[in-house]
Amino acid sequence: MESSGTTRRQATRQKLYEAAVTLIAEQGFSATTVDEIAERAGVAKGTVYYNFKSKTELFEELLRHGVGLLTASLRAAAEESQERGGTRVEALDAMIRAGLAFIDRYPAFTQLYVAELWRTNRAWQSTLLVVRQEAVAVVEDVLREAVRSSELSEEIDVPLTAAALVGMVLVAALDWQAFQPERSIDEVHSALSLLLHGRVSGH
Repeated sequence: MESSGTTRRQATRQKLYEAAVTLIAEQGFSATTVDEIAERAGVAKGTVYYNFKSKTELFEELLRHGVGLLTASLRAAAEESQERGGTRVEALDAMIRAGLAFIDRYPAFTQLYVAELWRTNRAWQSTLLVVRQEAVAVVEDVLREAVRSSELSEEIDVPLTAAALVGMVLVAALDWQAFQPERSIDEVHSALSLLLHGRVSGH
């Protein structure tokens, strides 16, 4: 059982993550101050520094936290699918849906994550690479199992295919939210599912 102090600290960190991600998504990292993060989270400035050494550390932990949630939801989707007796390809399909649901729930975090992936000169680049690899590794595992069980061809390049699937979900979901918000998650999932099953070519 966690002490009430630990739980309270986690709740404070959660508030700070939410405040930081919204502000940074709105105005960028360098323009966002610790004062603003504290104010948005409804805590004293000292509380930010009590929990994180610096704004950069807060951002790194935010990336770890957010991608950790995404990774857990992808893994859970794959496991649930397998428990129901689904194929590995059905597990991948379930992961696509879980990814879309995550992005729908945390749009500001997703925008931030995608924007930061392409900036190479950041202090947190190594953190970003580690957390990206965690999420992609979950997809790689299921792809490898699909190849082993002959559901997918041995010719597939597992690391690139995993990255492509993750990228497809991220970019399609951001496009959905920015330009086609009237679409339901079911419609977006159906479109990506067709791509996954290779039915776009009409065979």
